[in-house]
Amino acid sequence: MTEVPEHLLRRAKEARERMEGSGESAEAPAAADSGPPPAEPTAAEPTAGEGEKIPAHLLDRSRSAEEQAAMAPAAPGGPVAAAPPSLPTGPGGHTQRLLTVVKSGSIQDVKAMPQDRVHVWPHLLLGEFVASLFITAFLLIFSVFVNAPLLELANVNETPNPSKAPWYFLGLQELLTMFHPMVAGVTIPGIALFLLILAPYIDRNKENAPEKRKFAVSLMTVHLMFWAVLVMIGSFFRGPGFNFIFPWQDGLFFDF
Repeated sequence: MTEVPEHLLRRAKEARERMEGSGESAEAPAAADSGPPPAEPTAAEPTAGEGEKIPAHLLDRSRSAEEQAAMAPAAPGGPVAAAPPSLPTGPGGHTQRLLTVVKSGSIQDVKAMPQDRVHVWPHLLLGEFVASLFITAFLLIFSVFVNAPLLELANVNETPNPSKAPWYFLGLQELLTMFHPMVAGVTIPGIALFLLILAPYIDRNKENAPEKRKFAVSLMTVHLMFWAVLVMIGSFFRGPGFNFIFPWQDGLFFDF
């Protein structure tokens, strides 16, 4: 049911009070013979005040609201059920409203993104497996035709001087001549391996060009040059008693 605006109810109440105060209600019996008495103004049909007139569509809405309230069935033993309020409607009685039209390009990316990644299997592992088979076959065939440069059998009564480790361990043997065994054999190699493990997490550059991977190239270069220098010193610059010598003066104490 549509409610009557508050300002119209207040205006009707003021008009009714003015009519009662002017004595119009007392003259109503005297004019009973001339015709039917005028209807008492109600809240639905208020009397306009000084020079004001209530719009007709508001009066019609008030009458329809009272008729709906009077026609509503009363529940037994309970209050009168009020009619449900009508939903506000738009032009033509439609209750739907069109807010806006959103283009699909603003919320969806319909562009095809290029894929520059492939799966590890089979693209990477298959190539590595083939490469390992090739290297294994090459070493097998090479060892058949070329003998390893082995020395004579070891003599338990004679220790060669200097007793050098294989070339890939000469860098560690060189460190043992400079530092304590705990530092040279555990601390320094452990720190180097730990830095190499952390390198992929520190350098997250995804470029493939070497000139754009300065951190990775610098780290690997320093690591290889440090170990290569130690191996070269232990191979060519260490003589009897593992003392430092110059190979162009004292000779070469290293077997290839």
